[in-house]
Amino acid sequence: MSEVRLIPFKLEEVLQTAGEEIPYGIQMINAPAAWDQGSKGKDVVVAVLDTGCDVNHPDLKDRVIGGRNFTSDDPEDYLDGHYHGTHVAGTIAASINKLGVAGVAPEAKLLILRVLGADGSGSYQGIIDAINYAVEWRGENGERVRVMSMSLGGPDDVPEMHEAIKNATANNVMVVCAAGNEGDSSERSDEHAYPGYYKEVVQVGAVDEQKHLADFSNTNDEIDLVAPGVNVLSTYPGEKYAKLSGTSMATPHVSGALAVLILKEEAEFGRELTDPEIYAQLCKNTQSIGLTKKGEGNGLLYLGMESRKEASQKEEKNVTVPK
Repeated sequence: MSEVRLIPFKLEEVLQTAGEEIPYGIQMINAPAAWDQGSKGKDVVVAVLDTGCDVNHPDLKDRVIGGRNFTSDDPEDYLDGHYHGTHVAGTIAASINKLGVAGVAPEAKLLILRVLGADGSGSYQGIIDAINYAVEWRGENGERVRVMSMSLGGPDDVPEMHEAIKNATANNVMVVCAAGNEGDSSERSDEHAYPGYYKEVVQVGAVDEQKHLADFSNTNDEIDLVAPGVNVLSTYPGEKYAKLSGTSMATPHVSGALAVLILKEEAEFGRELTDPEIYAQLCKNTQSIGLTKKGEGNGLLYLGMESRKEASQKEEKNVTVPK
């Protein structure tokens, strides 16, 4: 098998402080409203398959539940040899601190699976092993992975990786993948990257702060939704912060949102939801921004759905007796 790499992305700026800022992307997808309703993804485990993570970062140190390295002989070394993984992890679940950023699901737990080295590349076998590890992993209190986030990819359809992903979804793990950054600013053309193009995954495209499709974002007939992916502020190794651009940055917005939705919806249903049921709830939490299906899929991620109880109460109030 050939190597897989980080999907090309752009480092826009490194900052010493975040300045008590909730990143625009977190606000654009309406995450604070979900927090106000009591859902911050508490203890939902998200596996992050990336370059590792700075587990000592003040915004992340309380979020990491465990990890493993699939790139070297030392499986216990899952620190970030790059910076991409730390940035992704922060968008998913950075704690709400006075002088830091906040993730979409600031009370979720992160399982850090390092599958890419300091140069941003890794083996398909390492990714396959990490996917299978995430499915089988159990925490000290019986926790298991509910969401898997992969901001990586390549042009090759690798059957063994596809089978591992199918096994993950069959075991009720939502798999979220970046669409890729080979776009040409046209919604009519198709660009494919794997594993994003597999039907079983949630494939995420990117928009900018004005809700315009990012000119680099891949478009194709398997796009599921879009999320903020331009100038995204998040955590960076060494207690720093950075702004990055790419579908790699859009993907963790969706991974964090799934943690929020899983907690909220399973509390309302009173049971564990299946992969298709969770996907249905995710699709409900989108809004069209006027693009084609190849561009936006179901639309822009927006955590704006009312609970069924609230919706029912509104319907009851609006019922009129015919004359």
